[in-house]
Amino acid sequence: MDTVNLYEAKTNLSHLVERAAAGEEIVIAKAGRPLARLVALSQRTAERPLGLFAGEVAIGPDFDAPLPEDMRLAFAGGAS
Repeated sequence: MDTVNLYEAKTNLSHLVERAAAGEEIVIAKAGRPLARLVALSQRTAERPLGLFAGEVAIGPDFDAPLPEDMRLAFAGGAS
């Protein structure tokens, strides 16, 4: 794990991101106080299958119909 100051991180951000993507953990500090940690995003190990709920979910014909006035006002916080 490497620690860099904020100015160095701003100056070398693309290089630091490449290092983090390669698996290195980088701590960014300001005035010697750690503020953030730069790490690679975790990679998904398996793709999710498409159509997992095919045929099991139905959408009503009024799905996108306007809401009743009382419900519309409730979502709007009571304001019209």
